[in-house]
Amino acid sequence: MSIFNTLESNVRSYCRSFPTVFDKAQGPHLMDENGRRYIDFLSGAGSLNYGHNNPELKKHLIDYLERDGLVHGLDMSSVAKKEFLEAMRSHILFPREMDYKIQFSGPTGTNAVEAAMKLARKVTGRTNIISFTNGFHGVTLGSVAATGNQFYRDGSGAPLQNTSFMPYDGYLGRDVNTIEYIERFLQDGSSGVDLPAAMIVETVQGEGGVNVASMSWLRELSSLCHRFDILLIVDDIQVGCGRTGNFFSFEDASITPDIVVLSKSLSGYGLPFAVVLMKPELDQWNPGEHNGTFRGHNLAFVTAAASIKTYWSNETIAADISKKGFILAEHINGIVKEWTDMKFNSRGRGMIWALDVVDGNLATAISKEAFERGLIIETCGSQGEVLKTLPSLLIEEDVLVEGLSILKESVEVVIDQQDKIEKQRNAS
Repeated sequence: MSIFNTLESNVRSYCRSFPTVFDKAQGPHLMDENGRRYIDFLSGAGSLNYGHNNPELKKHLIDYLERDGLVHGLDMSSVAKKEFLEAMRSHILFPREMDYKIQFSGPTGTNAVEAAMKLARKVTGRTNIISFTNGFHGVTLGSVAATGNQFYRDGSGAPLQNTSFMPYDGYLGRDVNTIEYIERFLQDGSSGVDLPAAMIVETVQGEGGVNVASMSWLRELSSLCHRFDILLIVDDIQVGCGRTGNFFSFEDASITPDIVVLSKSLSGYGLPFAVVLMKPELDQWNPGEHNGTFRGHNLAFVTAAASIKTYWSNETIAADISKKGFILAEHINGIVKEWTDMKFNSRGRGMIWALDVVDGNLATAISKEAFERGLIIETCGSQGEVLKTLPSLLIEEDVLVEGLSILKESVEVVIDQQDKIEKQRNAS
């Protein structure tokens, strides 16, 4: 590990939580340079919904490279881009009766968020954006201004402006309808909140602690935006591409956002790729007005088209996600029930579930113990108090259960260790 400590910046993070050198990966597993196998409940922070080195997608990628297919072409038209657009239209947009134009932004999620907010401001002529408590949208300057966590905001090095924060669903308690709260601010010209160009929201706040918005709240939010002529941006970067069951996480709410941002698992293979979906009337860009050298990663087009055709041409994967999501919920809820005195809680949708252990130090200790036992699981939430499960959507059920069993064992070991320390402290 010395070469990493010597040459790599202090900004590195995941490698600190999972201190080994990884070498190979397949499906739901990672292998380190010593050949040790780990079950992956991190999945590239949600970038590997179809697992590592998916053989079906890899075949398409290798075939494309073998025939010297165009790899880099700026935003020029290519066969790979055409096939992605056709797959997106035929298997995603048309079946859902969605009418969106597609913008290829830079290849990361924060690039797409920056483009979406910039477009909203251009179209409406307004500057303010409303984001939500515990929201996470990236760490570039515009995106981090819409990110709630103080740790990321403090790292910006510049004033963060033109963003107002409102309470997410449940933030003020289960009995408080935060839509009414937001509406009051919008109605009152003396509230101090400028009428925004857009509201940007995650239907499930991944980094914020797996906070799940209800379908009714999302519908009310959409209606509120419509009444006040505010554009609704759904950030589906982490929980889109099937994570919650449907391809888009907002489908169950029966809403049609004005703008949708996708990245992470869009390529299907972990390749950098991001897009902005916008209603046609919002496509008011001038040519090259928002550009970038990597607005067309053809290798990502290839695997994205293949993943859409392979997994989203029918309803099979949605049903499979629902089944495995039930297994996740059952086991996480079982941990909560077993340690009722610890006041743990759980929440989630589809195949993103949280074990909230309330205390960040406890969550970190559990994650560390799980890693020692062969499970990679990250923490999230405002204080790092939540253990977030993001297994591959294609994970075999027995491997999923094995990973959840390791998580439960890790909770038990850490709690027992803490109990022993507390007893020794009291005895002394």
